[in-house]
Amino acid sequence: MKVAKSPALRVTGLRHAYGRHTVLDGIDLEIPAGEVHALLGENGAGKSTLIKIVSGALRPSAGKVEVYGRGLTGVPEAQGAGVVTVHQNLGLVDGLNAVENMYLGRPYPRHGLFADRAAAHRHTAAALGALAVSAPLDVPVRLLSPVQRTAIALARAIEQKPAVLILDEPTASLTAHETTVLFGVVRELRERGTAIIYVTHRMAEVFELCDRVIVLHDRRVVARARPSETDPDALVALMTATEASQAPPRPPRPAGEAVLSVDGLTGNRVESVSFEVTRGQVVGVAGLGGSGRSELLRLIGGVQRARAGGVRCRGQSVRPGSTRAALTAGIALVGEDRRRHSVVASGSVRENLSLGSLTALSGGGLMRRRRELALYEEMTALLRIRAAGPEQPIGELSGGNQQKVVLGRVLATRPHVLLLDEPTAGVDAAAKQAIRSLIADLATRGAGVVVVSSDLSELLSLADRLLVLVEGRLAADLDPRKTDEFTVLRRCYGGAE
Repeated sequence: MKVAKSPALRVTGLRHAYGRHTVLDGIDLEIPAGEVHALLGENGAGKSTLIKIVSGALRPSAGKVEVYGRGLTGVPEAQGAGVVTVHQNLGLVDGLNAVENMYLGRPYPRHGLFADRAAAHRHTAAALGALAVSAPLDVPVRLLSPVQRTAIALARAIEQKPAVLILDEPTASLTAHETTVLFGVVRELRERGTAIIYVTHRMAEVFELCDRVIVLHDRRVVARARPSETDPDALVALMTATEASQAPPRPPRPAGEAVLSVDGLTGNRVESVSFEVTRGQVVGVAGLGGSGRSELLRLIGGVQRARAGGVRCRGQSVRPGSTRAALTAGIALVGEDRRRHSVVASGSVRENLSLGSLTALSGGGLMRRRRELALYEEMTALLRIRAAGPEQPIGELSGGNQQKVVLGRVLATRPHVLLLDEPTAGVDAAAKQAIRSLIADLATRGAGVVVVSSDLSELLSLADRLLVLVEGRLAADLDPRKTDEFTVLRRCYGGAE
Protein backbone atom coordinates (compact mmCIF):
# COMPACT_ATOMS: atom_id res chain seq x y z
CA MET A 1 0.00 0.00 0.00
CA LYS A 2 1.38 3.39 -1.04
CA VAL A 3 1.68 5.86 1.83
CA ALA A 4 0.88 9.47 0.99
CA LYS A 5 3.75 11.82 1.71
CA SER A 6 3.37 15.00 3.69
CA PRO A 7 3.00 18.05 1.45
CA ALA A 8 6.06 20.23 1.00
CA LEU A 9 3.91 23.30 1.72
CA ARG A 10 0.75 23.39 3.81
CA VAL A 11 -1.31 26.54 4.41
CA THR A 12 -4.15 26.25 6.91
CA GLY A 13 -6.92 28.71 7.79
CA LEU A 14 -5.00 31.69 6.49
CA ARG A 15 -6.60 35.08 6.94
CA HIS A 16 -5.17 38.56 6.53
CA ALA A 17 -6.55 42.08 6.70
CA TYR A 18 -5.12 45.55 6.16
CA GLY A 19 -7.07 47.41 8.80
CA ARG A 20 -10.73 46.68 8.10
CA HIS A 21 -10.02 45.51 4.54
CA THR A 22 -9.82 41.70 4.45
CA VAL A 23 -7.71 40.44 1.55
CA LEU A 24 -7.46 36.72 2.42
CA ASP A 25 -10.08 34.69 4.25
CA GLY A 26 -9.85 30.99 5.13
CA ILE A 27 -7.14 29.94 2.68
CA ASP A 28 -6.20 26.23 2.77
CA LEU A 29 -3.52 24.90 0.40
CA GLU A 30 -1.30 21.86 0.04
CA ILE A 31 1.55 21.75 -2.51
CA PRO A 32 3.28 18.33 -2.81
CA ALA A 33 6.97 18.01 -3.57
CA GLY A 34 7.73 17.76 -7.26
CA GLU A 35 4.62 19.58 -8.51
CA VAL A 36 4.01 22.94 -10.17
CA HIS A 37 0.80 24.64 -9.03
CA ALA A 38 -0.48 27.66 -10.95
CA LEU A 39 -1.95 30.38 -8.75
CA LEU A 40 -4.53 32.41 -10.66
CA GLY A 41 -6.75 35.31 -9.73
CA GLU A 42 -7.68 38.83 -10.68
CA ASN A 43 -5.45 41.65 -9.53
CA GLY A 44 -6.48 42.28 -5.95
CA ALA A 45 -7.64 38.69 -5.39
CA GLY A 46 -4.94 38.23 -2.73
CA LYS A 47 -2.14 36.51 -4.65
CA SER A 48 0.56 39.01 -3.67
CA THR A 49 -0.45 38.95 -0.01
CA LEU A 50 -0.45 35.14 0.02
CA ILE A 51 3.05 35.09 -1.47
CA LYS A 52 4.31 37.58 1.12
CA ILE A 53 2.93 35.44 3.94
CA VAL A 54 4.35 32.16 2.62
CA SER A 55 7.77 33.80 2.11
CA GLY A 56 7.71 35.10 5.69
CA ALA A 57 7.65 38.79 4.75
CA LEU A 58 4.18 39.31 6.25
CA ARG A 59 2.67 37.85 9.40
CA PRO A 60 -0.94 36.69 8.81
CA SER A 61 -3.85 37.86 10.91
CA ALA A 62 -4.75 34.19 11.48
CA GLY A 63 -3.76 30.72 10.29
CA LYS A 64 -0.42 29.01 9.76
CA VAL A 65 2.14 28.10 7.10
CA GLU A 66 4.25 24.94 7.28
CA VAL A 67 7.06 23.56 5.12
CA TYR A 68 7.48 19.84 5.68
CA GLY A 69 5.70 20.26 9.03
CA ARG A 70 7.92 23.14 10.15
CA GLY A 71 5.96 26.26 11.10
CA LEU A 72 6.99 29.57 9.56
CA THR A 73 6.70 32.86 11.43
CA GLY A 74 9.06 35.16 9.55
CA VAL A 75 11.71 35.53 6.87
CA PRO A 76 14.51 33.69 8.75
CA GLU A 77 12.32 30.65 9.34
CA ALA A 78 11.08 30.66 5.72
CA GLN A 79 14.61 30.92 4.34
CA GLY A 80 15.81 28.22 6.71
CA ALA A 81 13.04 25.93 5.49
CA GLY A 82 14.04 26.51 1.87
CA VAL A 83 11.33 28.93 0.71
CA VAL A 84 12.65 31.10 -2.12
CA THR A 85 10.59 33.74 -3.92
CA VAL A 86 11.13 35.63 -7.15
CA HIS A 87 8.78 38.59 -6.74
CA GLN A 88 7.38 40.72 -9.55
CA ASN A 89 9.75 43.51 -8.47
CA LEU A 90 12.62 40.94 -8.57
CA GLY A 91 14.20 42.04 -5.27
CA LEU A 92 17.45 43.24 -6.83
CA VAL A 93 19.58 46.05 -5.38
CA ASP A 94 19.80 48.56 -8.23
CA GLY A 95 23.19 49.96 -7.24
CA LEU A 96 24.90 46.54 -7.18
CA ASN A 97 26.06 44.61 -10.22
CA ALA A 98 24.91 41.15 -11.32
CA VAL A 99 27.59 39.26 -9.37
CA GLU A 100 26.95 41.22 -6.17
CA ASN A 101 23.20 40.63 -6.48
CA MET A 102 23.80 36.95 -7.17
CA TYR A 103 25.70 36.56 -3.90
CA LEU A 104 23.64 38.97 -1.84
CA GLY A 105 23.23 37.35 1.58
CA ARG A 106 25.42 34.38 0.58
CA PRO A 107 29.18 33.84 0.96
CA TYR A 108 31.45 34.21 -2.06
CA PRO A 109 33.56 31.25 -3.22
CA ARG A 110 36.85 31.14 -1.34
CA HIS A 111 40.41 30.93 -2.54
CA GLY A 112 42.40 30.29 0.59
CA LEU A 113 41.53 33.02 3.07
CA PHE A 114 40.08 35.37 0.49
CA ALA A 115 36.89 35.68 -1.51
CA ASP A 116 37.40 34.39 -5.04
CA ARG A 117 35.67 37.11 -7.06
CA ALA A 118 36.85 35.68 -10.37
CA ALA A 119 35.13 32.38 -9.54
CA ALA A 120 31.99 34.28 -8.53
CA HIS A 121 32.11 36.14 -11.85
CA ARG A 122 32.42 32.88 -13.82
CA HIS A 123 29.67 31.22 -11.79
CA THR A 124 27.26 34.12 -12.39
CA ALA A 125 27.95 34.10 -16.13
CA ALA A 126 27.30 30.34 -16.25
CA ALA A 127 24.06 30.66 -14.24
CA LEU A 128 22.75 33.32 -16.63
CA GLY A 129 23.91 31.26 -19.60
CA ALA A 130 21.77 28.38 -18.36
CA LEU A 131 18.80 30.72 -18.83
CA ALA A 132 20.00 31.70 -22.35
CA VAL A 133 20.67 35.29 -21.25
CA SER A 134 23.90 37.26 -21.38
CA ALA A 135 24.46 40.47 -19.47
CA PRO A 136 27.36 42.73 -18.50
CA LEU A 137 28.34 41.63 -15.00
CA ASP A 138 30.22 44.70 -13.79
CA VAL A 139 27.61 47.45 -14.17
CA PRO A 140 24.77 48.31 -11.75
CA VAL A 141 21.71 46.23 -12.54
CA ARG A 142 19.61 49.39 -12.84
CA LEU A 143 21.29 49.87 -16.23
CA LEU A 144 20.26 46.42 -17.50
CA SER A 145 17.15 45.50 -19.46
CA PRO A 146 14.13 43.96 -17.72
CA VAL A 147 14.98 40.63 -19.39
CA GLN A 148 18.50 40.68 -17.94
CA ARG A 149 17.27 41.74 -14.49
CA THR A 150 14.67 38.96 -14.49
CA ALA A 151 17.32 36.39 -15.43
CA ILE A 152 19.57 37.49 -12.54
CA ALA A 153 16.72 37.12 -10.04
CA LEU A 154 15.77 33.70 -11.43
CA ALA A 155 19.37 32.47 -11.45
CA ARG A 156 19.86 33.59 -7.85
CA ALA A 157 16.74 31.73 -6.76
CA ILE A 158 17.68 28.53 -8.57
CA GLU A 159 21.18 28.58 -7.06
CA GLN A 160 19.68 28.40 -3.57
CA LYS A 161 18.27 24.90 -4.30
CA PRO A 162 14.83 25.72 -2.91
CA ALA A 163 12.44 23.27 -1.29
CA VAL A 164 9.57 25.62 -2.18
CA LEU A 165 9.98 28.04 -5.08
CA ILE A 166 7.50 30.86 -5.71
CA LEU A 167 7.64 32.45 -9.16
CA ASP A 168 5.53 35.60 -9.47
CA GLU A 169 4.96 36.46 -13.16
CA PRO A 170 8.44 35.19 -14.15
CA THR A 171 7.88 35.47 -17.91
CA ALA A 172 6.37 38.98 -17.96
CA SER A 173 9.54 40.44 -19.54
CA LEU A 174 10.83 37.34 -21.35
CA THR A 175 10.69 36.52 -25.04
CA ALA A 176 9.24 33.25 -26.32
CA HIS A 177 12.69 31.62 -26.53
CA GLU A 178 13.68 32.71 -23.02
CA THR A 179 10.33 31.47 -21.72
CA THR A 180 10.97 28.05 -23.26
CA VAL A 181 14.37 27.89 -21.54
CA LEU A 182 12.79 28.88 -18.21
CA PHE A 183 10.17 26.14 -18.59
CA GLY A 184 12.98 23.62 -19.01
CA VAL A 185 14.59 24.83 -15.78
CA VAL A 186 11.25 24.66 -13.91
CA ARG A 187 10.69 21.09 -15.12
CA GLU A 188 14.17 20.12 -13.96
CA LEU A 189 13.48 21.59 -10.51
CA ARG A 190 10.20 19.69 -10.40
CA GLU A 191 12.07 16.45 -11.13
CA ARG A 192 14.40 17.23 -8.21
CA GLY A 193 11.38 17.43 -5.88
CA THR A 194 10.93 21.19 -5.60
CA ALA A 195 7.38 22.33 -4.87
CA ILE A 196 6.63 25.30 -7.11
CA ILE A 197 3.94 27.98 -6.95
CA TYR A 198 3.68 29.60 -10.36
CA VAL A 199 1.77 32.91 -10.56
CA THR A 200 0.85 33.92 -14.09
CA HIS A 201 -1.80 35.70 -16.14
CA ARG A 202 -0.83 33.81 -19.29
CA MET A 203 -3.25 30.93 -19.71
CA ALA A 204 -1.10 29.07 -22.22
CA GLU A 205 1.64 28.72 -19.58
CA VAL A 206 -0.79 27.10 -17.15
CA PHE A 207 -1.73 24.37 -19.60
CA GLU A 208 1.82 23.81 -20.84
CA LEU A 209 3.69 23.73 -17.55
CA CYS A 210 1.53 23.25 -14.48
CA ASP A 211 0.28 20.09 -12.72
CA ARG A 212 -2.59 21.78 -10.91
CA VAL A 213 -4.44 25.11 -10.90
CA ILE A 214 -5.54 27.08 -7.84
CA VAL A 215 -7.99 29.95 -8.42
CA LEU A 216 -8.44 32.82 -5.96
CA HIS A 217 -11.49 35.07 -6.09
CA ASP A 218 -12.85 37.52 -3.57
CA ARG A 219 -10.27 36.56 -0.89
CA ARG A 220 -10.91 32.80 -1.08
CA VAL A 221 -9.84 29.71 -3.01
CA VAL A 222 -12.77 29.03 -5.34
CA ALA A 223 -11.34 26.16 -7.42
CA ARG A 224 -8.63 23.53 -7.57
CA ALA A 225 -8.21 21.44 -10.72
CA ARG A 226 -5.81 19.71 -13.05
CA PRO A 227 -5.37 21.59 -16.35
CA SER A 228 -6.81 18.56 -18.18
CA GLU A 229 -10.04 19.00 -16.22
CA THR A 230 -10.74 22.59 -17.25
CA ASP A 231 -10.18 25.16 -20.01
CA PRO A 232 -9.15 28.85 -20.24
CA ASP A 233 -12.70 30.21 -20.52
CA ALA A 234 -13.79 28.31 -17.41
CA LEU A 235 -10.81 29.62 -15.43
CA VAL A 236 -11.48 33.21 -16.51
CA ALA A 237 -15.10 32.81 -15.44
CA LEU A 238 -13.97 31.53 -12.02
CA MET A 239 -11.55 34.43 -11.57
CA THR A 240 -14.03 37.12 -12.56
CA ALA A 241 -17.33 35.52 -11.51
CA THR A 242 -18.59 36.40 -15.01
CA GLU A 243 -18.89 34.60 -18.30
CA ALA A 244 -15.66 34.88 -20.29
CA SER A 245 -15.99 36.88 -23.49
CA GLN A 246 -13.76 38.20 -26.19
CA ALA A 247 -13.67 41.81 -27.34
CA PRO A 248 -15.04 42.20 -30.88
CA PRO A 249 -12.46 42.54 -33.65
CA ARG A 250 -11.36 46.09 -34.24
CA PRO A 251 -12.82 47.36 -37.54
CA PRO A 252 -10.53 48.93 -40.16
CA ARG A 253 -9.82 52.62 -39.63
CA PRO A 254 -9.52 55.09 -42.52
CA ALA A 255 -6.21 56.92 -42.70
CA GLY A 256 -6.33 60.42 -41.20
CA GLU A 257 -3.87 63.17 -40.47
CA ALA A 258 -0.57 62.19 -38.88
CA VAL A 259 -0.44 62.81 -35.12
CA LEU A 260 3.04 61.26 -34.78
CA SER A 261 5.88 61.29 -37.31
CA VAL A 262 9.12 59.45 -36.60
CA ASP A 263 11.93 60.20 -39.04
CA GLY A 264 15.24 58.31 -39.10
CA LEU A 265 15.24 57.80 -35.33
CA THR A 266 18.49 56.31 -34.07
CA GLY A 267 19.53 55.38 -30.53
CA ASN A 268 21.87 52.85 -28.99
CA ARG A 269 20.05 49.91 -30.55
CA VAL A 270 17.43 51.50 -32.80
CA GLU A 271 18.80 52.33 -36.25
CA SER A 272 17.16 54.83 -38.63
CA VAL A 273 13.51 53.95 -37.93
CA SER A 274 10.79 55.96 -39.68
CA PHE A 275 6.99 55.63 -39.56
CA GLU A 276 3.81 57.65 -39.00
CA VAL A 277 0.78 57.20 -36.77
CA THR A 278 -2.47 58.79 -37.88
CA ARG A 279 -5.44 59.96 -35.81
CA GLY A 280 -7.35 57.00 -34.43
CA GLN A 281 -4.70 54.49 -35.43
CA VAL A 282 -3.21 51.75 -33.24
CA VAL A 283 0.29 50.74 -34.34
CA GLY A 284 1.75 47.58 -32.84
CA VAL A 285 5.48 46.95 -32.51
CA ALA A 286 6.77 43.37 -32.43
CA GLY A 287 10.30 42.05 -32.03
CA LEU A 288 12.50 39.74 -30.02
CA GLY A 289 14.22 40.78 -26.80
CA GLY A 290 17.01 43.22 -27.68
CA SER A 291 15.38 44.25 -30.96
CA GLY A 292 15.00 47.83 -29.75
CA ARG A 293 11.23 47.85 -29.15
CA SER A 294 11.37 49.51 -25.73
CA GLU A 295 14.19 51.85 -26.73
CA LEU A 296 12.08 53.06 -29.65
CA LEU A 297 9.32 54.16 -27.26
CA ARG A 298 11.83 55.76 -24.88
CA LEU A 299 13.28 57.77 -27.76
CA ILE A 300 9.85 58.96 -28.90
CA GLY A 301 8.77 59.74 -25.33
CA GLY A 302 11.90 61.80 -24.57
CA VAL A 303 13.19 59.46 -21.86
CA GLN A 304 16.30 58.74 -23.93
CA ARG A 305 18.08 61.19 -26.24
CA ALA A 306 18.30 60.13 -29.88
CA ARG A 307 21.66 60.10 -31.65
CA ALA A 308 19.97 61.01 -34.93
CA GLY A 309 16.54 61.59 -36.40
CA GLY A 310 13.52 63.42 -35.07
CA VAL A 311 9.96 63.23 -33.77
CA ARG A 312 6.99 65.45 -34.67
CA CYS A 313 3.62 65.52 -32.95
CA ARG A 314 0.78 67.01 -35.02
CA GLY A 315 3.35 68.60 -37.30
CA GLN A 316 5.42 70.25 -34.55
CA SER A 317 8.99 69.13 -33.81
CA VAL A 318 9.51 67.72 -30.32
CA ARG A 319 12.75 68.56 -28.51
CA PRO A 320 14.73 65.29 -28.18
CA GLY A 321 15.64 63.81 -24.82
CA SER A 322 13.00 65.76 -22.89
CA THR A 323 10.00 64.07 -21.29
CA ARG A 324 8.60 67.52 -20.45
CA ALA A 325 8.72 68.55 -24.12
CA ALA A 326 7.08 65.27 -25.15
CA LEU A 327 4.30 65.63 -22.58
CA THR A 328 3.72 69.26 -23.53
CA ALA A 329 3.39 68.19 -27.16
CA GLY A 330 0.86 65.54 -26.13
CA ILE A 331 3.03 62.39 -26.16
CA ALA A 332 2.69 60.19 -23.06
CA LEU A 333 4.72 57.06 -22.32
CA VAL A 334 3.78 54.18 -20.03
CA GLY A 335 7.10 52.34 -19.81
CA GLU A 336 7.96 48.66 -19.63
CA ASP A 337 8.87 48.57 -15.92
CA ARG A 338 6.09 50.73 -14.49
CA ARG A 339 6.39 49.71 -10.84
CA ARG A 340 10.14 50.29 -10.79
CA HIS A 341 10.21 53.70 -12.46
CA SER A 342 6.74 55.22 -12.05
CA VAL A 343 5.26 54.32 -8.66
CA VAL A 344 5.97 56.56 -5.68
CA ALA A 345 6.12 53.76 -3.14
CA SER A 346 5.56 56.01 -0.12
CA GLY A 347 2.47 57.64 -1.62
CA SER A 348 -1.21 56.77 -1.62
CA VAL A 349 -3.27 55.65 -4.59
CA ARG A 350 -4.73 59.18 -4.85
CA GLU A 351 -1.32 60.81 -4.83
CA ASN A 352 0.08 58.47 -7.47
CA LEU A 353 -2.91 59.06 -9.76
CA SER A 354 -2.62 62.83 -9.38
CA LEU A 355 1.08 63.23 -10.15
CA GLY A 356 0.66 63.71 -13.89
CA SER A 357 -2.08 66.34 -13.59
CA LEU A 358 -0.90 68.65 -10.81
CA THR A 359 -1.71 71.83 -12.72
CA ALA A 360 -5.20 70.70 -13.71
CA LEU A 361 -5.93 69.50 -10.17
CA SER A 362 -4.75 72.67 -8.42
CA GLY A 363 -6.06 76.16 -8.06
CA GLY A 364 -4.48 79.22 -6.46
CA GLY A 365 -1.30 77.25 -5.84
CA LEU A 366 -3.11 74.58 -3.79
CA MET A 367 -4.20 71.07 -4.67
CA ARG A 368 -8.00 70.79 -4.88
CA ARG A 369 -8.91 67.61 -3.06
CA ARG A 370 -12.34 67.40 -4.67
CA ARG A 371 -10.73 67.29 -8.11
CA GLU A 372 -8.27 64.63 -6.94
CA LEU A 373 -11.06 62.47 -5.58
CA ALA A 374 -13.04 62.88 -8.81
CA LEU A 375 -9.98 61.68 -10.76
CA TYR A 376 -9.61 58.75 -8.36
CA GLU A 377 -13.25 57.74 -8.86
CA GLU A 378 -12.99 58.10 -12.65
CA MET A 379 -9.83 56.03 -13.04
CA THR A 380 -10.64 53.31 -10.51
CA ALA A 381 -13.95 52.76 -12.31
CA LEU A 382 -12.44 52.93 -15.80
CA LEU A 383 -9.51 50.58 -15.08
CA ARG A 384 -11.16 48.45 -12.38
CA ILE A 385 -8.45 49.33 -9.86
CA ARG A 386 -8.98 47.30 -6.69
CA ALA A 387 -8.19 49.56 -3.75
CA ALA A 388 -9.63 49.98 -0.26
CA GLY A 389 -9.84 53.73 -0.82
CA PRO A 390 -7.96 56.76 -2.17
CA GLU A 391 -5.64 56.95 0.84
CA GLN A 392 -4.54 53.31 0.76
CA PRO A 393 -0.72 53.12 0.38
CA ILE A 394 0.01 52.04 -3.16
CA GLY A 395 2.53 49.49 -1.88
CA GLU A 396 -0.39 47.49 -0.45
CA LEU A 397 -1.93 47.01 -3.90
CA SER A 398 -1.16 44.00 -6.05
CA GLY A 399 1.43 44.48 -8.77
CA GLY A 400 -1.21 44.57 -11.48
CA ASN A 401 -3.23 47.22 -9.67
CA GLN A 402 -0.11 49.34 -9.24
CA GLN A 403 0.38 49.12 -13.00
CA LYS A 404 -3.18 50.26 -13.59
CA VAL A 405 -2.68 53.27 -11.32
CA VAL A 406 0.29 54.35 -13.45
CA LEU A 407 -1.76 53.88 -16.61
CA GLY A 408 -4.56 55.94 -15.07
CA ARG A 409 -2.13 58.73 -14.25
CA VAL A 410 -1.05 58.94 -17.88
CA LEU A 411 -4.59 58.72 -19.27
CA ALA A 412 -5.58 61.65 -17.04
CA THR A 413 -3.33 63.92 -19.13
CA ARG A 414 -5.54 63.23 -22.20
CA PRO A 415 -2.59 62.60 -24.57
CA HIS A 416 -2.73 62.92 -28.37
CA VAL A 417 -0.23 60.07 -28.68
CA LEU A 418 -0.05 57.22 -26.16
CA LEU A 419 3.02 54.97 -26.07
CA LEU A 420 2.38 51.70 -24.25
CA ASP A 421 5.19 49.25 -23.50
CA GLU A 422 3.78 45.83 -22.51
CA PRO A 423 0.49 47.37 -21.28
CA THR A 424 -1.03 44.08 -20.11
CA ALA A 425 2.07 42.41 -18.64
CA GLY A 426 1.26 41.16 -15.14
CA VAL A 427 -2.42 42.07 -15.51
CA ASP A 428 -5.26 39.58 -15.02
CA ALA A 429 -7.48 38.31 -17.82
CA ALA A 430 -10.40 40.64 -17.11
CA ALA A 431 -8.12 43.68 -16.82
CA LYS A 432 -6.39 42.73 -20.08
CA GLN A 433 -9.71 42.85 -21.84
CA ALA A 434 -10.55 46.18 -20.17
CA ILE A 435 -7.21 47.72 -21.20
CA ARG A 436 -7.57 46.47 -24.77
CA SER A 437 -11.07 47.96 -24.95
CA LEU A 438 -9.71 51.19 -23.51
CA ILE A 439 -6.99 51.35 -26.18
CA ALA A 440 -9.62 50.89 -28.90
CA ASP A 441 -11.78 53.58 -27.27
CA LEU A 442 -8.88 56.04 -27.13
CA ALA A 443 -8.24 55.44 -30.83
CA THR A 444 -11.93 55.97 -31.59
CA ARG A 445 -11.66 59.37 -29.88
CA GLY A 446 -8.79 60.29 -32.19
CA ALA A 447 -5.66 59.47 -30.22
CA GLY A 448 -2.75 57.71 -31.90
CA VAL A 449 -1.53 54.68 -29.96
CA VAL A 450 1.76 52.79 -30.27
CA VAL A 451 1.79 49.42 -28.46
CA VAL A 452 4.82 47.23 -27.78
CA SER A 453 3.88 43.72 -26.66
CA SER A 454 5.47 40.28 -26.42
CA ASP A 455 1.98 38.81 -26.88
CA LEU A 456 1.59 38.48 -30.64
CA SER A 457 -2.08 37.54 -30.43
CA GLU A 458 -2.66 40.76 -28.51
CA LEU A 459 -0.93 42.83 -31.20
CA LEU A 460 -2.84 41.13 -33.99
CA SER A 461 -6.19 41.81 -32.30
CA LEU A 462 -5.39 45.42 -31.31
CA ALA A 463 -3.37 46.95 -34.10
CA ASP A 464 -4.26 48.55 -37.43
CA ARG A 465 -0.61 48.22 -38.48
CA LEU A 466 2.12 45.99 -37.14
CA LEU A 467 5.76 47.03 -37.29
CA VAL A 468 8.48 44.39 -36.82
CA LEU A 469 11.90 45.37 -35.46
CA VAL A 470 14.91 43.14 -36.08
CA GLU A 471 18.21 44.13 -34.49
CA GLY A 472 17.09 47.74 -34.20
CA ARG A 473 15.88 48.15 -37.77
CA LEU A 474 12.34 48.26 -39.14
CA ALA A 475 12.07 44.92 -40.96
CA ALA A 476 8.38 44.78 -41.82
CA ASP A 477 5.18 46.85 -41.85
CA LEU A 478 2.30 44.35 -41.80
CA ASP A 479 -1.49 44.43 -41.98
CA PRO A 480 -2.67 42.42 -38.92
CA ARG A 481 -5.80 41.33 -40.79
CA LYS A 482 -3.70 39.65 -43.48
CA THR A 483 -1.10 37.87 -41.35
CA ASP A 484 -0.81 35.45 -38.43
CA GLU A 485 1.40 34.74 -35.41
CA PHE A 486 3.64 32.33 -37.29
CA THR A 487 4.37 34.91 -40.02
CA VAL A 488 5.05 37.68 -37.49
CA LEU A 489 7.37 35.49 -35.43
CA ARG A 490 9.21 34.39 -38.57
CA ARG A 491 9.75 38.04 -39.51
CA CYS A 492 10.94 38.76 -35.93
CA TYR A 493 13.63 36.15 -36.46
CA GLY A 494 14.67 37.83 -39.70
CA GLY A 495 12.75 35.61 -42.09
CA ALA A 496 11.85 36.91 -45.55
CA GLU A 497 8.33 37.87 -46.55
